[in-house]
Amino acid sequence: MTRNRAEPRREIEELRTLRDVLRYAVSAFRAAELHHGHGATNALDEAAFLILESLNLPPDDFNAFADARLTSREKALLGDRLARRIEERVPAAYLTGRTYLHGFSFRSDRRAIVPRSFIAELLFSPLFDGTGGAQALVEDPQVVTRVLDLCTGGGSLAILAAHAFPNARVDAVELSPEAAALARENIADYGLEDRVKLHEGDLFAPLAKARYDFILTNPPYVDEETMAMLPAEFRHEPAMALGSGADGLDITRRILSGAGAFLKPEGGLLCEVGLGRPALEAAYPETPFFWVDTEESEGEVFFLRKEELPR
Repeated sequence: MTRNRAEPRREIEELRTLRDVLRYAVSAFRAAELHHGHGATNALDEAAFLILESLNLPPDDFNAFADARLTSREKALLGDRLARRIEERVPAAYLTGRTYLHGFSFRSDRRAIVPRSFIAELLFSPLFDGTGGAQALVEDPQVVTRVLDLCTGGGSLAILAAHAFPNARVDAVELSPEAAALARENIADYGLEDRVKLHEGDLFAPLAKARYDFILTNPPYVDEETMAMLPAEFRHEPAMALGSGADGLDITRRILSGAGAFLKPEGGLLCEVGLGRPALEAAYPETPFFWVDTEESEGEVFFLRKEELPR
């Protein structure tokens, strides 16, 4: 089933309530075989987000507004955004200019990839939040004083780290000037200019001789073969924030090589590599990667203490 861009605009005029539009959007998204990987994993969740965020409604309770009627202006707005989502494959976060990660709201546009790192969930899990006991990677988040976020993009992980570790100063590094500008806006939105310092440059290059309790990073990790087959939605994002060489690990190797010089003796590295685990373990067979899972991921994020880093 194919649709031209005029169809959502025209057909939505016949609808009355948010519930009507949600049903229509889910049907249209499924018929168009959209790819959902930018904060939502299915047509229903993405349609609900697009509708609620477009209308400046709370994003976590669709039912509270489901039977509310739409104005003509609201129908026109939703019809246009649904059409662009279907025909241009623009991610919903770019259409609305906003996305959410672990309940935190962030500005989102094409200057940086849409925030979606699994590290966000981990920062507020028993591994780091002080409730994990002897199995935790951090027994007390209050004692963490320095955190580094490499490849910060729009700044989401740096901001989340500032909330997860309330006594920490956070350095955030980004190579892209455009993404760094977006990060500054997000940092300012949270009033964290005094605690989150943004550095523009290549990985560790712009940093002084600081030592960190933790280095967090969600670097580019898509391999060449996968880059050539990415769904259209991902092609709206900056390619430099996705691809990382033939096996997807070029930047991860550089981080592993340089991290030790910037970690405190008891410090550690938390790094996301997507589906790169087999290639990473093959490249570093002696390194004891500790893989940490989330509700929606398995073996995509690793943790290493400073003394465990490859030499």
